[in-house]
Amino acid sequence: MPAQSRRGEPSLAVARLELLAKIRTPLPDTFHGLTDVEQRYRRRYLDLLMNEETRADFELRTRVVTAIRGYLDGEGFLEVETPILQPRYGGGFAEPFVTHYNALDTDYYLRIATELYLKRLIVGGLERVYELGKDFRNEGTSYKHQPEFTMVEWYEAYADYRDTMARMEELVAHVAREVLGRTDVEYRGHSVDLGRPWRRLPLVDALEEHGLWTRDADELRRRLGDRDVDTSRDRSWADLVDHALTSFVEPSLVEPTILHDYPVELSPFARATDDDPQLVERFEFYVGGTELGNAFSEINDPDEQAARFEEQSGEEGGEPGDPDFVEALRYGMPPTGGLGLGIDRLVMVLAGRDTIRDVVLFPALRPR
Repeated sequence: MPAQSRRGEPSLAVARLELLAKIRTPLPDTFHGLTDVEQRYRRRYLDLLMNEETRADFELRTRVVTAIRGYLDGEGFLEVETPILQPRYGGGFAEPFVTHYNALDTDYYLRIATELYLKRLIVGGLERVYELGKDFRNEGTSYKHQPEFTMVEWYEAYADYRDTMARMEELVAHVAREVLGRTDVEYRGHSVDLGRPWRRLPLVDALEEHGLWTRDADELRRRLGDRDVDTSRDRSWADLVDHALTSFVEPSLVEPTILHDYPVELSPFARATDDDPQLVERFEFYVGGTELGNAFSEINDPDEQAARFEEQSGEEGGEPGDPDFVEALRYGMPPTGGLGLGIDRLVMVLAGRDTIRDVVLFPALRPR
């Protein structure tokens, strides 16, 4: 209806337009969108603007983080914050980023994990804690690796790795139902169900299935060489075992699988099993051949922990040791189960994406 004048006669309404922003560069073709993969990663703002699927993936990622927090908060865990810049790094086999702290005139490290600080809080009487945030490892990139990545780590007093297995299964299934409404997903060409229970497989059995279990380093090197695996950079038996795992075992773990009971040489923080002191209560969990995380029953004996640090200090990428953490253990840490879960990789599974760059808003890329 036309507007009415004061005299009751029709009058023409004039629309007022206000220019809020100028587009100075033409947008990509609206039919084809932004399809160049390299440009999608480098100019994520255009990727989000032009590709509805990209926006949906990152909305899903936000819901995943919300669901994880909701689950852990509901189970009585306390979310905390620990230092990103640390005077010592620890919590994994990794090369750290190094920076210089001008005010303290000393080198510091971007954290590779939150583990050692979170366990200090268990000593302090906070019996269920978690942190969700960034970790940094100065290493290469791949379809599942970025040097800056997001993890959730939790630690639970009076729990062991069996309790942690069950909690992990429950969390992943809960998150899948919250964000997708189901537990079945398509990932890397496979249909998998994230519902409980997951397959449980001892690491020794997994290596034996591939003919690769032996405690003899020379024999393991020979077996890998027979399969055209270059082991020239593997300096120890532990390196060779890890190479065998990543090359042959991990790609075969398509259905959701918990790989457990690791050699002590691979796990400086895990408690030894009651049946075999050469194995520890550690597990990693896999979907579609991709490792999602790592967990174990924690060492709470300070002398044993100090000895493990000493054993690992000479290994490439090994733990350099943390005397303050060992001192904290001397005040008594209850039996504790701890776990680290890669948020980026979980989102890959739930979104059905084949590469981590698709689920990280601004992935690390080589300079042009």
